[in-house]
Amino acid sequence: MTAEAPIAPAVAYGRLIPVTVHFDDLDALGLLHNARYPLMVERAWTELWTEHGIRFDGDWVAAGDACNAVRELRIGYEAPVTRPGTYAVHLWLERLGTTGLTYGFRFCSADGTRTYAQGTRVLVRLDATTMRPAPWSDSFRAAGRELLRPAD
Repeated sequence: MTAEAPIAPAVAYGRLIPVTVHFDDLDALGLLHNARYPLMVERAWTELWTEHGIRFDGDWVAAGDACNAVRELRIGYEAPVTRPGTYAVHLWLERLGTTGLTYGFRFCSADGTRTYAQGTRVLVRLDATTMRPAPWSDSFRAAGRELLRPAD
């Protein structure tokens, strides 16, 4: 008998990706260490983009859209995570430009109802040879459009 991965609850936009907080992710006060939030968000994004065939396998030239750099990271902490267990990261795109994007995220309860931290991150797609901004591929843009947050 094989165990199936838990199905993430639906969200109005973007995706909800399950993540696990382990005991060693907690700091001396028993709180999820502040540096672990962006790490778990990065892991959630990596899982999501891997589903679309976008990944880094050791060759930056072949990496295509996975060759990108962080321009800015903003995060606000709203409630402490005080125990190990299953949580989720809600991911979406705020903006999808020619060579850059801004994504939003929430570190939340597994069902997406409680927010512990939220923020944004700006990425720039790079040409691996010149390290200058380069356009996202058409396939990346198509996948990204599915993640765009609707205008309020």
